[in-house]
Amino acid sequence: MDSRKWILFIGIIAIFLLQNSSDVEGRHHIHSHKKHKSNNGNAGSPVYAPSPGDPGSDNPDYPPPISSDPSNPPYSDDPGNSGTPVSPDPGNSTTGCTFNVMDFGAVGDGSTDDTAAFRDAWKEACQAESSVLLVPENYVFLITSTIFSGPCKPGLVFQVDGVLMAPNGPDCWPKGDSPQQWLVFYRLNDMTLTGTGTIEGNGEKWWSLPCKPHMGPHGSTLPGPCDSPALIRFFMSSNLMVTNLRIQNSPKFHVKFDGCEGVIIDRVSISSPKLSPNTDGIHVENTKSVGIYNSVIANGDDCISIGPGCSNVDIESVTCGPSHGISIGSLGVHNSRACVSNITVRNAIIKDSDNGVRIKTWQGGAGSVTGIYFEDIQMDNVRNCIIIDQYYCLSKACRNQTSAVYLSDVSFRNIKGTYDVRNPPIHFACSDTVACTNITMSEVELLPFEGILVDDPFCWNAYGIQETLTIPPIDCLLDGMPETVGESNLYACN
Repeated sequence: MDSRKWILFIGIIAIFLLQNSSDVEGRHHIHSHKKHKSNNGNAGSPVYAPSPGDPGSDNPDYPPPISSDPSNPPYSDDPGNSGTPVSPDPGNSTTGCTFNVMDFGAVGDGSTDDTAAFRDAWKEACQAESSVLLVPENYVFLITSTIFSGPCKPGLVFQVDGVLMAPNGPDCWPKGDSPQQWLVFYRLNDMTLTGTGTIEGNGEKWWSLPCKPHMGPHGSTLPGPCDSPALIRFFMSSNLMVTNLRIQNSPKFHVKFDGCEGVIIDRVSISSPKLSPNTDGIHVENTKSVGIYNSVIANGDDCISIGPGCSNVDIESVTCGPSHGISIGSLGVHNSRACVSNITVRNAIIKDSDNGVRIKTWQGGAGSVTGIYFEDIQMDNVRNCIIIDQYYCLSKACRNQTSAVYLSDVSFRNIKGTYDVRNPPIHFACSDTVACTNITMSEVELLPFEGILVDDPFCWNAYGIQETLTIPPIDCLLDGMPETVGESNLYACN
């Protein structure tokens, strides 16, 4: 190679090296924030914490009490607000960052109170688009009642890969905290709660309070304070996803949606003991456009409960049991108006449960339940497989009233399996003054789990049709429509 070619070759190499050097910083995005010093001095070393059943200390050192009821919206000077409603400055925001709670001082040993670290991590994650708040595996994080509030940048993911744990019972619950809720997600849009970990409610000591049903001496129920916290509450939020998590042992409801729209729950496992009181798996109220899919729920109350103000709820490929089944209601308590419409339950399995699919309303209510579809459901040893109860009451003191929630357009199709013979498998108890109308039965085949066939389904003021013969035979549905369903203005829903 002559000298001119050598000079050209050396010049090209020099230009390449200069350009590469000047681009180094531009090719590496590093998000930095002020790290909070961890109490254990080494946030990077895994702590193999005790199991959720062993919180490590019955009397952890809690921070000052907080008030955590989002019925009064939290503001920036409220110490219970971990994520102040803010409009983050776009110039200071980042995208796609991970905020590990260990970097904010969380210890994760199952006994140290890590609440402050979670609040601080939330405040930063809230301001970054498509950010991840990471709860890492191999740690157990104890936190007290906390509101994670927005508005936040879209795409926020709260990822629980470790164990997130509530205080161990009423005696460990900070006196200033709301006794009705633990984790609250408030005023959020486009947020996901997910992970491979566990959310542990430590509910056992709450369930055994003597005020709980049958928990007093000799199976009694005693008077006294009985508030117990829902484990996870989504409030006034939209476009939410809850996926993959194991959620267990809630003091009361496991997951609750109130005032939300656009909810997907997929591949979630929810569990608590069969006799744990009031531990509904998933409860929705005043919430629209909900999908609950591919989940397994075993608990001591309703597997899924649908309260007033719900519409367009789709439940598919869910396994329930033991539980109290899938319920719409209770509705119309204290003479209230309840509107529920377009609810579909399909491809479900309900086993070893007190109820199968149920609609329950109180006497004296108003409003309507319409467009309800129960389809392709397998029952396995269920005590009340198909039930409409418009005389729902928690005591024997309830009286019949002249108004009730109006039930119409309810279908039961391809429901098969076995029932517990202690109760007839089909029970339609509609209000004396407000009949149930347009009930459809098709391909219903229910046989005794053991014992002899109970062939006396119950109907009262229930109008509908059988498209096919049912097992057991049901001949108590009334044909056509009633002459009147009462005052129509009582049952109108927008």
